[in-house]
Amino acid sequence: MYLTRDEERIYEGESGWTKKKAMEILVAIGDLNGASRLIPVKSAHVSGVSYRTIGDAFVFIENLDDRVVVDTTLNPMGMDRALWRAMSITEEFAERQSRVLAAYSRLGISPECTCVPYLLGGMSPERGSHIAWAESSAVLYANSVIGARTNMEGAPSALAAALIGKTPLYGLHMDVNRLPRLRVKVDCALSDADYSALGYLIGDIAEDRIPLIELSESLPDRDELKHLSAAIGATGAVGMYHVKGVTPEAVTDIDETYIEEAIEIERRDLDNVYEVCDHEPEVIAIGCPHCSHTELKQICRYLKSESGGKKVRRDVFVFTARRIRDRLRNVVREIERYGVRVVCDTCYVVSPAFLHYRSLLTNSGKMKRYVPLICGACVELCSTRECIRAAFG
Repeated sequence: MYLTRDEERIYEGESGWTKKKAMEILVAIGDLNGASRLIPVKSAHVSGVSYRTIGDAFVFIENLDDRVVVDTTLNPMGMDRALWRAMSITEEFAERQSRVLAAYSRLGISPECTCVPYLLGGMSPERGSHIAWAESSAVLYANSVIGARTNMEGAPSALAAALIGKTPLYGLHMDVNRLPRLRVKVDCALSDADYSALGYLIGDIAEDRIPLIELSESLPDRDELKHLSAAIGATGAVGMYHVKGVTPEAVTDIDETYIEEAIEIERRDLDNVYEVCDHEPEVIAIGCPHCSHTELKQICRYLKSESGGKKVRRDVFVFTARRIRDRLRNVVREIERYGVRVVCDTCYVVSPAFLHYRSLLTNSGKMKRYVPLICGACVELCSTRECIRAAFG
């Protein structure tokens, strides 16, 4: 891979050990993927934040002694920094998780821990801009809904790109690699968690082929696209999709000559994803990916209409970004009045706080995929309103 003179100097260590290591990572990835050169990025989003998932490997991050050169955010960590005691997080875990967050913060990374950086003010990338994001749901959303360009970065490569401000030119940064190879025709109306179910199916079928999704009814809203992105990323190995009339590259015409296969998805296919657990759900979890402003307001409305003036009878958790929570303090207070716990900084999958539950109800296809694998619990998928209704049942 070609390096400029300045890049060569960094690679040789003239800018310090931290940047040298970062450049070595980028060069290794570039060489492995046949990249011709490095390109500038506008922002980075780093995964590998929860102490539950990275363990004591965070010591490496503590040894880094430079600062990021582009706007950079973090994925969810293993606890809510303000409510960890209420989550029954041990002091040992909390101390080490705090060290992880402090290590990233010393590098100049925003301590906002969320899987939806595009919902934070000033962090949503522009169409056509190159970024270096980890977190599969955010990668798919950025490529497919916003029209930005990023590969599915891992924690080391996203951090390296943040420190250097560049990433190798390969994969989804290039036009030819963003073309659809699979046509998916959906012949039924969709709403709410149907998009989680659809993404769950498409990811499994598509594998590493970019799908072109043709909907027979109305187009999804931004929250539905968020859940579609998350579910495709959870069951597949693809970094983007096209929805005709939605994806910037598929709003008008798109080159379909690369399509290798066409499939149809019917209502009965989606219904199969809504399989029922063998026993009653012990917990209800909403917010994977983190809830948007619109979703929090919607949850509040559903609680009012379904509660009958009572509090929830089951454990209910709603996950969101701290910045979103802070902007909707009154809405959050109203939600919590019903006994629902609104949690920031973390999520169900990466925190040890939820491992004791054996059955879960959610509107998230991503949780349906990962919770059985990581937490060992049975997961039932249903609509947001059905989740809230079940909380009082």
